[in-house]
Amino acid sequence: MSLTKIIKILIVIMLFPVVANAETDKEFVVMIDPGHGGKDAGALGRRTNEKTVNLAVAKKLQKLINSKMKDAKAEMTRDGDYFVTLKERPNIAKRKKADIFVSIHANSIDKKSPMHSTINGAAVYTLGLKKSDTNLSVAMRENAVMKLESDYSTTYEGFDPSSAESYIAFEMMQHSNMDQSIDLAEAVQNELVRTAGRKNNGVRQAPFWVLVGTSMPAILVELDYICNPRMEKFMASEAGQEKLARAIYNGIERFRKNSSSRSSSSSSSKVIPTTEDVRETEVEVAGKAAKSESATPKSQVNAGGVVYKIQFLTSPTVLKKKDSHLKGLSPVDYYKDGKTYKYTYGEYSSMSEANAGLKKVKKLFGDAFVIKTRDGKRVK
Repeated sequence: MSLTKIIKILIVIMLFPVVANAETDKEFVVMIDPGHGGKDAGALGRRTNEKTVNLAVAKKLQKLINSKMKDAKAEMTRDGDYFVTLKERPNIAKRKKADIFVSIHANSIDKKSPMHSTINGAAVYTLGLKKSDTNLSVAMRENAVMKLESDYSTTYEGFDPSSAESYIAFEMMQHSNMDQSIDLAEAVQNELVRTAGRKNNGVRQAPFWVLVGTSMPAILVELDYICNPRMEKFMASEAGQEKLARAIYNGIERFRKNSSSRSSSSSSSKVIPTTEDVRETEVEVAGKAAKSESATPKSQVNAGGVVYKIQFLTSPTVLKKKDSHLKGLSPVDYYKDGKTYKYTYGEYSSMSEANAGLKKVKKLFGDAFVIKTRDGKRVK
């Protein structure tokens, strides 16, 4: 299948997303996906490997959910040391009618890197564009597992996980559950820092194939760096695995609580693509640059209607105007979501204008993205 056809399929997914099961009396199903397994060991440490750590943490997380989380049930894409394809993992989640998908992994970098034994920190990814070379390299490493499958080129429609050109298709991908996925990722990331004591490497977006086929909020968790002997020791220990599992559990619980609060205060949590959105998408597919006005932030834009903003940073506390974390970006604003403060830049009347501003912000914050707001509140 040609790359052009893949792009068209992704656009169909974007414009006609799968409608999630809205039954209120349904059990909340968490699909836990321990990355790698069987012939695929994943990243290697000095004393253990990624597939072993992933499964151990996943089992502890499943036990916590099934014993402590109200009206919830945890399922696993694998519960032993065997191989499951990238394509089958989200399919299992869909068959089980999962409400969220959590893929668990351990990170690593090339042995030649001078930081190989010292790098550390946790990060949570959602499906997204090629935000930075670092994010792309992580996605390439995780996606490379498809090469262990026979005739993977046919199964994945000509996609080459080691070729940067193959990721062009992801430039058009807009996940129907992107906002909720980001909310889930932020909740889990905050807990990995607070509960598990991990260095905060942030919430990021990258083109992971394991997240492509999901029809529910989905994240990929990188627990820490297994190539760092100190981090490996923590992840291989019972105490470390318990903390990591507890952190993810707490994040999921907070996500459920926040989602429930938002749904009770809003009659709708879904934004239907507008004619303008569709037209802009078609322009992007044709490879044309949409003409936009100045990317300078505007005030009082589209009063009473939808205002586009660029979200670039989350913080557990309010930051001072000249805080170094803002990297000199000004003027900025923020809104509170649960216990987290989310910082935004600019106010725009259209997606094309916001995308023009996004280019500037991404030079400072590679994981920045556009959000929709109405009357000062984010539209989900």
